[in-house]
Amino acid sequence: MDKVLLGKTGISVSRLCFGTLTMGPFQRSLSVSEGAALMERAFANGVNFLDTAEIYDTYPYVKQALKIKPDAVVSTKCYAYDRATAERSFKLAVEGIGREYIDIFMLHEQESEHTIRGHREAAEYFLEMKERGYIGALGLSTHHVACMKAAQKYPEFEVLFALINKNGIGIADGTSDEMLSQIKDAHAVGRGIMAMKPLGGGHLIADREACFDYILKQDCIDTVAIGMQSIAEVDYNCAVFSRKKPSEETAIATKRARRRLLIQEWCGGCGKCVQVCKNHALRLENGRAVVDDDKCALCSYCARACPQFTIKVI
Repeated sequence: MDKVLLGKTGISVSRLCFGTLTMGPFQRSLSVSEGAALMERAFANGVNFLDTAEIYDTYPYVKQALKIKPDAVVSTKCYAYDRATAERSFKLAVEGIGREYIDIFMLHEQESEHTIRGHREAAEYFLEMKERGYIGALGLSTHHVACMKAAQKYPEFEVLFALINKNGIGIADGTSDEMLSQIKDAHAVGRGIMAMKPLGGGHLIADREACFDYILKQDCIDTVAIGMQSIAEVDYNCAVFSRKKPSEETAIATKRARRRLLIQEWCGGCGKCVQVCKNHALRLENGRAVVDDDKCALCSYCARACPQFTIKVI
């Protein structure tokens, strides 16, 4: 599998990044050994890049994977907004993965210039840690076109992690063309570009060949993070990103892998999931949460907010 330099960071990453969200407790709930086995399979196929986040609760999986491949590149994200919360998040990350160096540390789910400014103190802490040699690059992740545009004003964010797919599913404030335009501008000035949700959180699996063709032909995208829950998914995606034809067996097995958001019958209707859903896919109806499947990006952040543990991606 090809490796590329992530913008001007000097960090070499595989075109396919292993997204760990889907193996964790808010989606598939694989055991740590099962998750590590999937990452080991990906390593054997040329993947060297892992994406995680504090909210995913997948640091134990990454820690186990690093025992297999100690030099794997790790990107993580957090919601820290000041020095104290940033220091806490950094400590959780290095202790969680068992390594004192984080290749890429991101501010998670930024929305606009206002949110970037609101998290400025946290960014300054991470830049300090970069200067001290504990972080390789600072970045941010976003579902918003406005944030990608605003990030142009802040060159210290060397890596931008944007939601992009051919249908624009999950983009909070625009179209795929508008997001792609901002990605091109950022890449042209040397930002490293990571892409997320090329299949729209699973909604576009039936059209995945066209989706992958769309994302892979974009020279402005360095690497693409994809969550994988089975050996078949790993084999299929690694083949596609290595420009090989996947086996018919893996193609058939993974074509059926459409996921959905499950809200259990005992939902109490507190509304906390509705408040955190950035895609406006949830609403309260007759005293319980209801999902609009066409809007849901299957990010599972609502599951984390639910105090009754009634939500899960299956």
